[in-house]
Amino acid sequence: MIFPLTWLYVPGDRPHVVIKALASGADVVVIDLEDAVAPDRKAYARAAAAELLSDPQPTPVHVRVNALDGPFAAADLTALASLPGLSGLRLPKVSTPEQVVHIAELQPGPPLYALLESALAVEHAYAIASAHPALHGIALGEADLRADLGVRHDAGLDWSRSRVIVAARAAGLPPPPQSVHPDTRDLNGLTASCAHGRTLGFLGRAAIHPRQLPVIERAYLPTEKELEHAETIIKAATGDQGAQALPNGTFIDAAVVAAAQRTLSLACRR
Repeated sequence: MIFPLTWLYVPGDRPHVVIKALASGADVVVIDLEDAVAPDRKAYARAAAAELLSDPQPTPVHVRVNALDGPFAAADLTALASLPGLSGLRLPKVSTPEQVVHIAELQPGPPLYALLESALAVEHAYAIASAHPALHGIALGEADLRADLGVRHDAGLDWSRSRVIVAARAAGLPPPPQSVHPDTRDLNGLTASCAHGRTLGFLGRAAIHPRQLPVIERAYLPTEKELEHAETIIKAATGDQGAQALPNGTFIDAAVVAAAQRTLSLACRR
């Protein structure tokens, strides 16, 4: 299985930018109908997304619909949910599992991804992550969460980040991607932030400019040392004598083997 590492957000009311994003090399292109689009452009953005997604796309395309409790979400879901080019619906500002269940039953079919952007959402993280089989992933929306919590320093979000990562894995979902790094020119800062996110357990990251994509991919691809270690684990777990220990005596179990397999699957992207 190839895990997405890069999720490129593009404004839904700029279809020419969406076309460029599809050729950017991003693993997933996310057409944003919410934060990136002014209220008087919502209908145009929705129609432009529907036109593009009327045909299958070579790159997976998700759509971030408008806030579920707002005036635009129902029209977004009606227009887009059944289109052949849609690979997923990203639901902003989810705070309860009931919201996920409602959308899953209202629009059966497309995979759903919940964005947790408030203290209440973080508190309900596992309930949301396990709410319905149609939910394929969760992620943090850090800008809104930062405002809700009154956090000024980035480290103040680490508990929430870990909470969401643990909730995703406990529910059997993939590790979530990191939220966006808003300064598109600060590639050194992006690199450092990705390194920190990787230590927390994130896998990949959302981006808002193509120049961020190679930085994110480079940060999340396994190193040669990590690949060598993963290969050692797999060899020990599948040896003729059924050995379950590394040559240095370190014990390995099924979870360690699964992590090694994920590392090797990421290497296929090289």
